Amino acid sequence: MRKFTVLFFLIMFMIGTDTFLISPLLPTLQTEFGVSTDIAGWMLGAYTLGSAVFALIAGPLSDGWNRRTVLLGGMLGFSISTILCGFADGFWTMCLFRFLAGISAAFTAPQVWASIPAVMPPSRIAKTMGIAFSGLAASQALGVPIGSWLATAHWSVPFWTIGTAALLLALAAFYTLPDMKPTLAKGERTSILARYVPLITSGQARGGFFAYLLLHLGCGTAFAFVGKWMADRFELPIEGIGTVMIFLGLGNLLGSMISAYAARKLGHANAVAAGMALLIVLYVVMPRLAGLSAVTIVYFIICTTLGIIFPIVMGALTALNASIRGTISSLANATMNGANTLGAWGAGILYIQLGGYSSIGIFSGICLALSLGLFLSSGVLGRKSVNTATKEVSAS
Repeated sequence: MRKFTVLFFLIMFMIGTDTFLISPLLPTLQTEFGVSTDIAGWMLGAYTLGSAVFALIAGPLSDGWNRRTVLLGGMLGFSISTILCGFADGFWTMCLFRFLAGISAAFTAPQVWASIPAVMPPSRIAKTMGIAFSGLAASQALGVPIGSWLATAHWSVPFWTIGTAALLLALAAFYTLPDMKPTLAKGERTSILARYVPLITSGQARGGFFAYLLLHLGCGTAFAFVGKWMADRFELPIEGIGTVMIFLGLGNLLGSMISAYAARKLGHANAVAAGMALLIVLYVVMPRLAGLSAVTIVYFIICTTLGIIFPIVMGALTALNASIRGTISSLANATMNGANTLGAWGAGILYIQLGGYSSIGIFSGICLALSLGLFLSSGVLGRKSVNTATKEVSAS
């Protein structure tokens, strides 16, 4: 069973590394392809757009397919498209390959979460889920900085390295994972739209997901240009940006490790409310700090807080209806990547036309304030409200 745990951790580590890789490379790629700052974020947004759009159909569709086949196909596509990024000869070519990598990730990541209950004994499911999730956090702490350091040789090296590693993981999955065929009755068809109707018709579900969108929009906008801002403000080379990213990833990893403790001590609603209130202040204040050390410490606190908040919020959303948790997870993934796409595209405009990174910080603070208000007013975070939401979604 340990081989499955290691495999799932490494797959999520690779996907997470590829997801965040563009941010520290943005100044280098902007110069390489000769594009303006206001559209440079499209290289990041192309990936999240592909992942967001196809996540909406990948989850429900794959419920009727062999999960092993879907995961292998997704990993192969992810490997090829990421390697091709290293051969991109222009801005739009890079955007195309990033878009294809995002599509592949949309089919791969949900299969990890869905495969764990199929191959692990019940007593190991929760622990394996936690280890797989930590792969994403570890990618920020280790994968992205390593990618930044590899880019000192040439910007294409990180893409070739990640793509090759993903291909090796696909081979490992081919020889390790068993078939995981659907349990649908013969002749039964899966309706994609029907799976989403209970969520669409639930007011609490709509409020919860819109709040989730705003949360990621604020965080994604700030993260998209943090590498560019550090290069401009502190004249950091790419390896210096990668070093700072280590602290951001370690903060996220620490937060994910203590999230359950914070929720148990403070309660779900209080933990999220306190965390988001702190984030609002830090996002607004951080761009005004004069020293790199102070900025690094503040962003470490931000990432730690986000690491605490996200698992609590995801737990509340998936509790809306236990019978469609796969669809809820796919919708949450699409919401996250859709918000990150808008954030990446909008960050360039804010950075150039509305006062640099300070305007991004204010925008992020506003998004989080609106998100917190929606989370609390929808009642998704409270124990009583979650039970009510479950009944409402189930009844719809």
